[in-house]
Amino acid sequence: MIIKNNSTRLIITLSFLLIIPFVQKQWFNLYLFSINNISFYSILYYLSGTICPSLICLNSLNNYTNYKFNKNKIYSKIIIKGKALLFLVAINLLFLSYLIADYLYINFDLVSNLFLQGIKLKQPDISQLSFFMLLIAILLIFKKSRLLFKKLILVNFILSSFCIWYIQINNINIDDQFHIYRYFGLNDINIINVFILFAIEISFFMWSFLSYKTNLSDWIVNIPQKRDMIPILNIFIFYFFIIIYYSILT
Repeated sequence: MIIKNNSTRLIITLSFLLIIPFVQKQWFNLYLFSINNISFYSILYYLSGTICPSLICLNSLNNYTNYKFNKNKIYSKIIIKGKALLFLVAINLLFLSYLIADYLYINFDLVSNLFLQGIKLKQPDISQLSFFMLLIAILLIFKKSRLLFKKLILVNFILSSFCIWYIQINNINIDDQFHIYRYFGLNDINIINVFILFAIEISFFMWSFLSYKTNLSDWIVNIPQKRDMIPILNIFIFYFFIIIYYSILT
């Protein structure tokens, strides 16, 4: 029943995502008639940039944050332990820590370049980045701080989305002064923002599975069952439609 309800909500959310960019384009056309004045349509168009980011954050917070997995060892014939488990834990933890540290810096850099021009953030060197990654990795081991980090990432995403929306409305050029410029192989900064969050979602899911309950203290992880992998499939589907949304909007 829970899976069915989640699937129904996902379908409704995805359907809404396919409709809203066409509505926003109509609001944009109306906004152009009063581009030099503050009007109802200009306010409506400005606020429309918050719809999709808010929807992403709510969906992620409700469905992709506090995971529950099957811990019944009767159904698990294959286990991961020893060096193989150490390798998976180390790689996943380092990758997730790096993504979080880099993503937080991207947002601070966007805010400082757009609104705090007198303050110039220096890009952290290897030693500083390593320190932040180590601190984040330690905090990710504990469930409460891990969930707190997930909420912080979602707040960071919505702030980054607002900054990007501000950049696009005001036709501000992104140059090499912005840290996000390093990802410009993707061409669209909205896609960059979504892609980073998507990578964090996947890595967060994997880390949630590896560190679930007593997995790390027992140093044994059961191979996931099919039902355990449903959230990761939903993540792929959801963010695929998010990319379609931004593609249509652009």
